[in-house]
Amino acid sequence: MSERGIASRREADRLIEDGLVLVDGAIVSELGTRVHPHAKIILMPRAKAQLRSHVTIILNKPVGYVSNLPEKGYPPAIELITPENQWGDEPFDKSHLKHLAVAGRLDIDSKGLL
Repeated sequence: MSERGIASRREADRLIEDGLVLVDGAIVSELGTRVHPHAKIILMPRAKAQLRSHVTIILNKPVGYVSNLPEKGYPPAIELITPENQWGDEPFDKSHLKHLAVAGRLDIDSKGLL
């Protein structure tokens, strides 16, 4: 599953343990099960919902935006995260923004990846 970009190895293990993965129509229950490269892997709806609830966002913060705690007179970098600049096929879900934690910190006069 990780090689196909469906889930990380850890996520795949959890989904398999919960019985939420089908390979060629059969539920997979054993971790580390090998499947044919052309096997059809299907995630049950609950598995898809679990994966959608976790997101990673990479943002190239420009100068003039606050990356962490609010500062009067400066816009927060989170305002730059919009459906228009999203990559990927999953629908943009504004609820993800509530639970974001900044990895790293850049001050107002700095630019770079967060």
